Amino acid sequence: MTFNLSRRRAVGCAIAGAAMLALLTQPAFAVHAYGPHLKPVATVSDTRFTIVTPQGQAEFPLYLSKDWNVAQPQVTRAVIVIHGKLRNADVYFRTAQNAREAAHADADSTLLIAPQFLATLDLRVHDEPADLLRWTGNAWLGGEAAQAPLAISSYEVLDAIVTRLADRKLFPNLRHVVFAGHSGGGQVVQRYAVAARNVAVLTAEGIDVRYVVASPSTYAYFDAQRPNAQGLAAPFDAAQCADFNQWKYGMDNRPSYLDDRTPAQLEATYASRRIDYLVGGADDDPQQSALDKTCAAEAQGPQRVARAEAYHRYIQSRHPEGLKQSFHIVPGVGHNGARMLTSVCALSAMFDTKGCEQ
Repeated sequence: MTFNLSRRRAVGCAIAGAAMLALLTQPAFAVHAYGPHLKPVATVSDTRFTIVTPQGQAEFPLYLSKDWNVAQPQVTRAVIVIHGKLRNADVYFRTAQNAREAAHADADSTLLIAPQFLATLDLRVHDEPADLLRWTGNAWLGGEAAQAPLAISSYEVLDAIVTRLADRKLFPNLRHVVFAGHSGGGQVVQRYAVAARNVAVLTAEGIDVRYVVASPSTYAYFDAQRPNAQGLAAPFDAAQCADFNQWKYGMDNRPSYLDDRTPAQLEATYASRRIDYLVGGADDDPQQSALDKTCAAEAQGPQRVARAEAYHRYIQSRHPEGLKQSFHIVPGVGHNGARMLTSVCALSAMFDTKGCEQ
């Protein structure tokens, strides 16, 4: 693949009346295909990343704090912040800026990146070119291929970003790369830590890579165990939920990006990653509106705090030799991305600040 960056005119937030009318008059099954709560994104970034493959070329929107088409020798840290199901990358980009300021990190030496994974719905209501990558509903959350214009996995897009950051002509002094996400973005970061292919190009250059997984609904398990009533990993009765081990909850029926590696291989790679798990102490409502309540999700626990604690115990128990992974509950915080990603422990993970006990 080759990659380029381009800019186009800014697109306003207003939704064309005719396009919205067409959406509202679709058959019920067509609207349901986007997900029961999926709404068009308010803003699409006008900064574009061009991805060229043997199968063709596509554009991908993202927010950047610096022009990465020109050499940035002052940049030592890149922070990639992944949005949640609302696909509001602009909001997460501002949160990343606020986090950088809260950490008193040098803006000149820090590159902030907020990718934007669009749904097909977004292009139906925004005046955007046909070569812009988009996914069916929230399929990007689990690394599925884009619906158009090319069948590119959302993880391949992150790999492309990694390849750009590994270019020593552009970033000769880069030392740290952080992937951070909250809620749906936390799901992406956790699964990308399982799946990522290209990260070795960074580690080979001596670049530290870290993953910040904040308050996702669910996690990817590596076998057929799930938390029992005591929150401890135990064999799960598939009669309670036949799909409990389907990807993105488990290892069955993985997308093509991952299916050339066994669960054991994926787990070995995951166990080598530097990962910080965060969850809000008040994010414990089993009826929270954005919580995944499918039976496969419920098999991991009743709510986010329980699921986070159980998963951390699970992965620790499978690797008693030790992991480069930590777990922190952020006191008093519910399901709030801005507060989670500017918390003391998030700042520590993203910018190496002090104050978060390890």
